[in-house]
Amino acid sequence: MSPEMFPEPSDLYPTTRPAAVSEALDRAGLDALLLTPGPDLRYVTGYDAMPLERLTCLVVPASGEPFLMVPRLELPAAEHSPASRLGIEFVAWDETDDPFAEVARRLGPVARVGLADRMWALQSLRFRAAMPGAEQVLAGSVLRELRMRKSPAEAAALAEAGAAIDAVHTLVPRLLKAGRTEREVGKDIAEAIIDAGHARVDFVIVGSGPNGASPHAELTDRVIRPGEPVVVDIGGTMPSGYCSDSTRVYCVGEPPADFAAYYEVLKRAQEAACAHVRPGVSCESVDAAAREVIAEAGYGEYFVHRTGHGIGLETHEEPYIVAGNTEEMRPGFAFSVEPGIYLPGRHGARIEDIVVCGETAGERVNHTTRDLVVVD
Repeated sequence: MSPEMFPEPSDLYPTTRPAAVSEALDRAGLDALLLTPGPDLRYVTGYDAMPLERLTCLVVPASGEPFLMVPRLELPAAEHSPASRLGIEFVAWDETDDPFAEVARRLGPVARVGLADRMWALQSLRFRAAMPGAEQVLAGSVLRELRMRKSPAEAAALAEAGAAIDAVHTLVPRLLKAGRTEREVGKDIAEAIIDAGHARVDFVIVGSGPNGASPHAELTDRVIRPGEPVVVDIGGTMPSGYCSDSTRVYCVGEPPADFAAYYEVLKRAQEAACAHVRPGVSCESVDAAAREVIAEAGYGEYFVHRTGHGIGLETHEEPYIVAGNTEEMRPGFAFSVEPGIYLPGRHGARIEDIVVCGETAGERVNHTTRDLVVVD
């Protein structure tokens, strides 16, 4: 995708979202949604608010006009954010005010309210005290249908993120050298993630040798040795708010024979899962497509996690590509496909791409080679 095709903020965060949330509230039987800083608030308003003990909260009633409670010292930031395009009231509060009581007063009697999934406990408890008769439920129960199906602008933002993280993977062979530590390589990769256009680094995994058998290995001072496979799983958040996540496997010198054998199995499994993606198939069937290939080759017990997770404003969000999730794929679903094989104490491998379900098939946003990359 060329730079001119990347989405504008106004496309990513359309002004119609508060109205869509109000309609969803009515269908869900909720009286209001209370969204504090985090991905839910950013999804609805475009405002990437700073999480503070001072309350910032978008209040969306099922009937009535939304408003944004904001600390007075944060008002300039809110007014310069995409939320200013929504035409909603900004209610600035001062240090001696009680914003929780003010939200309750403005809402009036309510029976059920949805709280942002990432709301701090200290805030949810203050809301409970201010509205003691209201049942609290997760806002995700209302927002999941909206957030799961990415718009064309969101899909383009994920493609932009995919291209940025792909650029980092093309640099990794220059950074992986026998004698360097995982931590040294990870530091260089983190710098490359920012240089590639990300606003922040979310994670860097450099799992060498036996550390590659741990899916979420932490960076260590372990020295990378000749002949060792290295799992590199990296991701960050773009200025748009949308995330990248991609895993590739490298080997410093010729790989062990047993590793090379199961890596080919893994590559077939990842390809099978990606090829299975299309509208109407279940999320769990995509997981099964990968798992069957690995199990038939005798490595089933070494595939220890789900095949994938949704991605968007969060690295991990719905839908989850896992056994038991019978939800049908729909156009706009975006998720990882990342089967893995992990031999404890020896080595491991994972291949991960982000896939967006289109009208007829899935489309990867990551395009670097999925072959095992052997570096000198």
